[in-house]
Amino acid sequence: MVDIDSRTARRYMRKAGDERPLKGYATVLGVFATVAGAVAGVARLTGRELPERPAVGDVALLAVATHKISRLLTKDAITSPIRAPFTEFQEAAGEAELNESPRGHGARHAVGELVTCPFCAGVWVAGGLATGLVFAPRLTRFGMGIAAAVAGSDFLHLAYDVAKRKASA
Repeated sequence: MVDIDSRTARRYMRKAGDERPLKGYATVLGVFATVAGAVAGVARLTGRELPERPAVGDVALLAVATHKISRLLTKDAITSPIRAPFTEFQEAAGEAELNESPRGHGARHAVGELVTCPFCAGVWVAGGLATGLVFAPRLTRFGMGIAAAVAGSDFLHLAYDVAKRKASA
């Protein structure tokens, strides 16, 4: 794990102008690296092989499912109880989404940033789904298909609302 001393963190934050919890980020990175290493170790021990290259269909499904699941985890009102220990409610945003901000300091703040940012959470979601493709590919593809269908449905709802507004204008 990366060791960030207090002096480096203070200098970095002074230049950034706001809180950048470098030690918290290092902790979160350490957890990600540890989990990734454990997954690779378990794959090796169980004889699971990584594909030489992922199938194009799996990559497309993974992209759409990652988009939907990361937004669900980071923005949806239903998942706010998961985020609440690390975030503070700001306002309703968009269709069935919330804006929240990270709370606390250190690792708590870093996790708050992770669970409020669909781009940040997407890395974790994609990693989890890719792991699923190695250990339980049928179940994972089924789940990704559901998430992709919901993402498609979301876009259709939004397009329908736009068309309805244009028709009534």
